[in-house]
Amino acid sequence: MTSSPSFSIFSLNKLNRLHTGDAAKPHSHGYYTILVIEQGQGKYAVDFVEYELGNSMVFFISPGQEHHLLCGQQPQGYRLRFSDHFLTENSIPDCFFADLNLFQDFSSSPPLKLTANQFAQLVEYCVQMERYHSSTQKFKEQAVASLLKLFLITCNGSCSLSFDSPHSQEAGFSVLKRFRDLVEQNIRQWHATSDYARAMSITPDYLNRTVKSLVGKTAKEYLQSKLIIAAKRNLFFTDMSVKEIGYDLGFTEPANFNLFFKKQTGTSPAAFRKSR
Repeated sequence: MTSSPSFSIFSLNKLNRLHTGDAAKPHSHGYYTILVIEQGQGKYAVDFVEYELGNSMVFFISPGQEHHLLCGQQPQGYRLRFSDHFLTENSIPDCFFADLNLFQDFSSSPPLKLTANQFAQLVEYCVQMERYHSSTQKFKEQAVASLLKLFLITCNGSCSLSFDSPHSQEAGFSVLKRFRDLVEQNIRQWHATSDYARAMSITPDYLNRTVKSLVGKTAKEYLQSKLIIAAKRNLFFTDMSVKEIGYDLGFTEPANFNLFFKKQTGTSPAAFRKSR
């Protein structure tokens, strides 16, 4: 997984000339990536799920997600990358980013398809971001951050899930952030929703409903997806045995890990590794 830049934006045409073939190799990064596809043919894979490339679509890729071009011509458009540090430095708060139903690091990450007018607006934001980013203006980073925020708001309007009131929305963000932090810290020890609910002094039912209202999955489904994606990444990128991966993810018996993986994916860990 490559290191994190603060912010970068490239025309995919220019990028293809600089890094011919790199997009076809499975890889991941330590920062957020947005692919703005003006024209594309073939297939693109994100965390082992394949998507058809087309015109006027946007991919949102979270840190750590495996992605690559499977087949077809190199697409045309823009690639944006930015780090958590860039968001913090430019006063883009956690609550804003948490509200975006765009970056999914725990589930399928299909491209966002927008209307012609919406997509044209995104391309204009990209043009302006590229212009500011390559300039020598004093406040260019702040300008880029403002344009990025407008870009994300435009996209979010097409797929956001919301609460009934601002008060419940604020409470939901707090629950979701705490839950995600606990998952990152304890996913290898805690596999049950009740473990996280107990640590947060709330009921499992409330945790499930709150998480689903924000990310479209229950807390249980979120945990299962995180475990499966972690397992797939280990199977693909490491030489660890299936037994070692199971132990690393907190399964006390290899048979339990095999059963869980097959139930969630329809295939065994060994068969998944062989197919890749």
